[in-house]
Amino acid sequence: MAERKPRIGVTGAGKKWSPSWWCTRLALWLCGAEVERISVHHRPSGLPLDGMIIGGGSDISPEHYGGTLSGKVKHDSERDDLEIRWIKKALRDNVPMLGICRGAQLINVVHGGNLYDDIRHLRKKTYNRPGLLPTKQVFIAAESKLRDLIDKPKLRVNSLHHQAVHDVGRDLKIVAHDLDDIPQAIESTGEHQILGVQWHPEYLFYVPSELRIFRWLVKAAKRSSSLA
Repeated sequence: MAERKPRIGVTGAGKKWSPSWWCTRLALWLCGAEVERISVHHRPSGLPLDGMIIGGGSDISPEHYGGTLSGKVKHDSERDDLEIRWIKKALRDNVPMLGICRGAQLINVVHGGNLYDDIRHLRKKTYNRPGLLPTKQVFIAAESKLRDLIDKPKLRVNSLHHQAVHDVGRDLKIVAHDLDDIPQAIESTGEHQILGVQWHPEYLFYVPSELRIFRWLVKAAKRSSSLA
């Protein structure tokens, strides 16, 4: 009998055409995982999930982290509620999680952290305009799991965000910054296997160091579900 592949749930926007979903699915397939799409328009199958990706997309409603409406906020309350429930379930079940952009921010919020509503006024050395290509430098903390994973002190990444982690939540730490010292990655300091990145590695799956992020999740899912 063939060994069961780890099954990874991926949250995101419910749009039929979602480049982020398809790129994430491809990256996970390259790493040997089965993938299940979860959104307000995609009901969960009920099959057990060995890992979770909380995907990128719209802004998080300020009500969840004590923010204001003064920034440029486009939020989706229904999606917020759905993903908060999945994050809490993953924490209860000790399921490894990867947060991408908005997903990293939401994981931080669920842990009691907060966000910058709008980072555009903080940018002095980095661009405000979004881009899919790896043009921004990110510096990774030496004493971090992310540094061990990437095996580089810095990366070139893409950037599509105007919000970011501000105060980090319980049992999390900031492990990467950009040139403006804006947080770019978080990870767990406790027993849970959690990594959150502010960029979009799914659009950079062709870069070996970025694919390692997905491979980390798949390996962690195997270990947590005794598939390894």
